[in-house]
Amino acid sequence: MRIFSGMRPSGQLHIGNYLGALKNWVELQKKHQCVFGVVDYHAITTPFDSKTLKKDVTALVLDYLAAGIDPEKSTIIIQSHIPEHTELAWILSTLTPLGELERMTQFKEKAKQHKESVNAGLFCYPVLMAADILLYKTELVPVGEDQVQHVELSRVLTRKFNNKFGQVFPEPKAQLLKAGARIKSLTDPTKKMSKTGDESIALTDSPDTIRQKIKTAITDSGKKVIYDEKNKPAISNLLTIYHLFSEKSITEIEKQYRGKGYAEFKKDLAEVIINGLAPFQKKRKELEKNPQLIQKILAEGQKRAQKIAKETMKEVKRKIGL
Repeated sequence: MRIFSGMRPSGQLHIGNYLGALKNWVELQKKHQCVFGVVDYHAITTPFDSKTLKKDVTALVLDYLAAGIDPEKSTIIIQSHIPEHTELAWILSTLTPLGELERMTQFKEKAKQHKESVNAGLFCYPVLMAADILLYKTELVPVGEDQVQHVELSRVLTRKFNNKFGQVFPEPKAQLLKAGARIKSLTDPTKKMSKTGDESIALTDSPDTIRQKIKTAITDSGKKVIYDEKNKPAISNLLTIYHLFSEKSITEIEKQYRGKGYAEFKKDLAEVIINGLAPFQKKRKELEKNPQLIQKILAEGQKRAQKIAKETMKEVKRKIGL
């Protein structure tokens, strides 16, 4: 089975990205043929800094490798290095009903967030994502809940293309990411953790920074360390983080801190996170010292991916009469 997934090189990855996506990818590569992309064309649909974009792309590649993505098992690509992504996106855009794009929740949310820079690229983002998926004849797409709608569009476009021109693409299915993708902000447990400020723990944060962020993380009224998403969303979020890093069950952790306060729990949680990220941070620092290896991995990934991409586009063009 072939799998495609990717992340935008915009801001530092946080523990939600790591626990929800990257650790899942590492497991998937053991059994499946995986292509993991740094989707830099998607990154330019919202405000970005052209002076740091290349650096952000490299940083994301380092994160993939440090988390355990194995270039011997998986193909790592940079989206903009493979022109077939945008070529297929243009062809798919001619099959995409305007109404499908107008109802996309992500577009509405990002348009509100970036009112001064709403652009056609942001509007057509889901078509490019469909091209990312279909280009490699992907069968399974690991995504967060906020991207399921986009995968559904890729399924719609698969059916439209195959029905109109003949069978080319398998119909991809979405695989929802694990609990880590639902980790909430440290400052507002009603919102998903994002890549900004004190509300998140970046994968490269120092031990002292992690301790400070957990120490100041919002908690609920009362003193009991118990999981209750409705009445104690903040402490429930911290318990989830503890559970995912320690691999202890929520029940075990609740018993461990019965009769103890938030301060002791948070102090221990910080150390659990620090220890959990230590292997990642060590490997990442080693990789940073070897840029030649990174370039070699990307060159090999591009070569493997482009072979598939060229074959797909040759077949697509033949089917549509080009």
